[in-house]
Amino acid sequence: MNEKNSKAREIAGYSFLVVFANDYTIDEHEFHFMERLALEDNVVDEEEKRVLRDIFGRVKEEDLEKKVLDEIREFRKKYDF
Repeated sequence: MNEKNSKAREIAGYSFLVVFANDYTIDEHEFHFMERLALEDNVVDEEEKRVLRDIFGRVKEEDLEKKVLDEIREFRKKYDF
């Protein structure tokens, strides 16, 4: 893992400023923004996985739109976390 390229800190900061300060759910735009940050270097490193796993774990699945929930599940499956 190249920690220099990791966007884990930016993802965590975004989640607390936008996701959790707003409505404690993830909409499509918010998910895609975090996804783009994680994939900026074409790799989802272990620190990014840890942060994303924590963020996704704080959100109640029943509060997510089905499309967003499906995209999160597919993203986690694709990058094995």
